[in-house]
Amino acid sequence: MAIFGTFFQSGKTVVNLDSLTFESQMKSENDSVLLDVRTEDEFYEERIPNSKLINLMDPEFQTKISNLDKSKSYYVYCRSGNRSYHAGNMMMKMGFEKVYNLASGIIGWHGETESE
Repeated sequence: MAIFGTFFQSGKTVVNLDSLTFESQMKSENDSVLLDVRTEDEFYEERIPNSKLINLMDPEFQTKISNLDKSKSYYVYCRSGNRSYHAGNMMMKMGFEKVYNLASGIIGWHGETESE
């Protein structure tokens, strides 16, 4: 019981959002960053416009993330929502306060996309 109490008191986790909420909330914030944590190939194949790519599988991922402004809101996505959820939780542990995960990933995205 004490383990769960400690986790819920101190353990913040990324907030999962559906596609419509993710898009409307992101657009309503002036200082938000859209972060794609997929591979470079996936990013160039299809992405949400204005995304910043930081590949979760890159050995420098934590270093690159640590250089971001922790005061901003981060909207994180991947293909299915799994990698971005883990990346978001890593960000929360690093001191980011506002991290939101596209729970369905880009495969459940209903908004605009672009490709190379």
